[in-house]
Amino acid sequence: MREETSLRMAQPGDVGAIVALVNDYASDSVMLPISAERVVLALDDFVVAVDARARVRACGALKEYSPSLAEVASLAVARGAHGGGLGRRVVAELEALARMRGIDELFALTLTVGFFESVGYVVTERARYPEKIRRDCASCSRRFACNEVCVARMLRADTLEYAA
Repeated sequence: MREETSLRMAQPGDVGAIVALVNDYASDSVMLPISAERVVLALDDFVVAVDARARVRACGALKEYSPSLAEVASLAVARGAHGGGLGRRVVAELEALARMRGIDELFALTLTVGFFESVGYVVTERARYPEKIRRDCASCSRRFACNEVCVARMLRADTLEYAA
């Protein structure tokens, strides 16, 4: 039986758990590492799923690049909580937060393309996001050997879909 979880905006007491969760995957080269300082600076952009004992079981963040564009970043689900829909719930909550902020388009760089496709994202070219390349990719240690795939989703129904 799956433990009951609830979603909420991250709080200062969640910083250590978010860092541990993301960096657990970073140690396997599945994600890039994150520092406590980065999480603290972006705390208002993080959503967490917590269990009945207030343990962080999943997290994700919106990383804004312009008033209409943001990245789904630092999306991680505790290894023992896989398969329970927490990733889907966190993404849906991030999408709701993006809509509330007036953001029309989300993208992510990921190694788990199938997951993002299952929640409505489509594979696209990373070159569509020069903001990301300038701000993050240019200084990334993996910039010359990056194997992440870019996926994106338009949040407004009246916005044109991506060309294949």
